[in-house]
Amino acid sequence: MNPNAPNHPGCGHVTFLGAGPGDPGLLTLRAVEALAAADVLIADPQVLDVVRTHVRPGVAAEAQGTPGQAPDASSGTAEVPVLRDSTNLVMAAARGGKRVVRAVAGDPGLDGNAADEMRACAAEGIVFEVVPGVASAVGVPAYAGVPLRDSQGADVRFVDARSADERCWSEVGSSDGTAVVSATLETVAAAAGELVSAGRKPDTPLTVTVAGTTTRQRTWTATLGTIAQVLKSAKVLPSPQGSQPVIAVVGESGAAERRDQLSWFESKPLFGWKVLVPRTKEQAASLSDQLRSYGAVPSEVPTIAVEPPRTPQQMERAVKGLVTGRYEWIAFTSVNAVKAVREKFEEYGLDARAFAGIKVAAVGEQTAKSLIEFGVKPDLVPSGEQSAAGLLEDWPPYDPVFDPIDRVFLPRADIATETLVAGLIELGWEVDDVTAYRTVRASPPPAETREAIKGGGFDAVLFTSSSTVRNLVGIAGKPHNVTVIACIGPATAKTAEEHGLRVDVLSPEPSVLKLAEALADFGAARRQAAVEAGDPVTRPSERRPGSRRRARS
Repeated sequence: MNPNAPNHPGCGHVTFLGAGPGDPGLLTLRAVEALAAADVLIADPQVLDVVRTHVRPGVAAEAQGTPGQAPDASSGTAEVPVLRDSTNLVMAAARGGKRVVRAVAGDPGLDGNAADEMRACAAEGIVFEVVPGVASAVGVPAYAGVPLRDSQGADVRFVDARSADERCWSEVGSSDGTAVVSATLETVAAAAGELVSAGRKPDTPLTVTVAGTTTRQRTWTATLGTIAQVLKSAKVLPSPQGSQPVIAVVGESGAAERRDQLSWFESKPLFGWKVLVPRTKEQAASLSDQLRSYGAVPSEVPTIAVEPPRTPQQMERAVKGLVTGRYEWIAFTSVNAVKAVREKFEEYGLDARAFAGIKVAAVGEQTAKSLIEFGVKPDLVPSGEQSAAGLLEDWPPYDPVFDPIDRVFLPRADIATETLVAGLIELGWEVDDVTAYRTVRASPPPAETREAIKGGGFDAVLFTSSSTVRNLVGIAGKPHNVTVIACIGPATAKTAEEHGLRVDVLSPEPSVLKLAEALADFGAARRQAAVEAGDPVTRPSERRPGSRRRARS
């Protein structure tokens, strides 16, 4: 008899999946495939947010806590109630014919609960598979800049302080190899003491990392004999967060001078910075992705809401004109304009093929990207400044010999675009300047966000237009004086200063990606100055003087 053959009619399948130590980017390709095929997701609370973005809409997602209770991202894992019968959840779903993904932190092979659940599946003949993940004991040291082995190939031992007995401590303590100890903030000093008692020298280097592989990661460098004092001096202990899990690496690979060279993650220019992105969600996506690559934690707060025009007839006539050959060109000046035309196309059952024979212009890279996603490759994108002026510099004049039609369709916001219209007319073109959408001030963000903006909870704010300055101040208040203010151009900076804000960063080009890059350069310079002065590297929000920021005279 096949031991893996199901003994329940219509029995499902279970995938025990390692979600890694916390960074969503460490999920394997096989893990993403399994999540996409899942009917039911049951996850450890600390990795629920990491995995559930990859399941299909409508799939039941359950934290391995109180049923229906989402884990609190701000709390330590020990504060999340754990369901003792998670095995029953897995088994019940599998018996019902479901494809179940059981996601655990780190790697399933190092998780004792996952092993028990596998045995339960095997006992009932429920088919299961294991998708390995990046183990915390391996991934966290890598992100802390602590290689576990060097060219000499030192021995590496892994110890769980919760279950280690006297024999285990004795064996590891009498060895000169690297030891990787899983503990908590409040028990790591005791674990260090066990190793010293077992024979390790008190001056053996030690690194302790909490929240490893996430932007909350923090690492302390000490020795076995000094770790208790280091954590006390850093005001980490005593603390209600003492139960947070940590990974400690014992051995020369964790020496301070080595980590200073290899700490690639925590030394990112905006590591751990909370950056406010006051734009619509669709516009903020690529900017937020770039900020994350610099180590920042972006928070997207819409300041502008987009609504249909009050009278849609003009837009309807223009879209019909596209199909009937009224236009030689269509010019898109924003992502929202692309979205408005696309929605109108879908309303009429049209697709990108309706642009056949029409030349398409985009004001910049983000607008061009949204057109490509629609299936339209723009014929013209400014080679220089990404603005109406830059678009006009590259726009060809109307030529009655080569241009069979002299008309341009310009779908825009209800805010006038005189510069572009006037420039096109000067080049000999007729322009249908059509309101495709209206921009209105968005609703205020939640009270918690407003308090963070005014109280210095954000490290930086990126302003991408004068309207984002006016609208953010209008709906949420003025950012605190410690918050770094970054503006996309001189006009936006002027508006910020008029609202009493000092501009710290000015983008060299009117591009959101260049703006993020300029903020990263600012963060890198700030970090370097602190290191050279021998000061601790802190985020702007960790200094909160009482006075408000004043505009520079």
